[in-house]
Amino acid sequence: MHIPVKVDYGVRALVDLAIHGADGPVRASDIAGRTNIPAPYLAQVLHSLSQKSLVKSQRGPQGGHSLDADPHTVSLSAVLKALGGMDTPVACLGDAAICAHVPSCAQREVWQEVDRAVYRILDETTVGHLVDRTRAIQAQRHESVNQKLKIVAV
Repeated sequence: MHIPVKVDYGVRALVDLAIHGADGPVRASDIAGRTNIPAPYLAQVLHSLSQKSLVKSQRGPQGGHSLDADPHTVSLSAVLKALGGMDTPVACLGDAAICAHVPSCAQREVWQEVDRAVYRILDETTVGHLVDRTRAIQAQRHESVNQKLKIVAV
């Protein structure tokens, strides 16, 4: 299963906005710098997210971007849909008519189950969950560095 790069970048941008947007709009150049998303592509992603009311954009010297919803209410499936979706694991899930084996294909049932499982996970996972997990990982990494510094200092 392939997640389009636009969706990956969209999720990264939304997580960055949730983490850094508490004090007001965040400049696209700052998001691009922290997330390693090419600025021109990020502009397209943010535009698409604003069209789907996931991001608010403000022009001007105090402008930038901010989330248009609580990050804990924005599911990854909503982000996926806002940015164009993704392909099914096998083409016959999208169009049963393209395969002569569909009427008696047991394998198709497995791929349908995989597809449902992926969307269930994406429905249950929110940008807020990723923010919480990102902060936890950063705290663990910070603690690990502090432990190493203590060992070196001894």
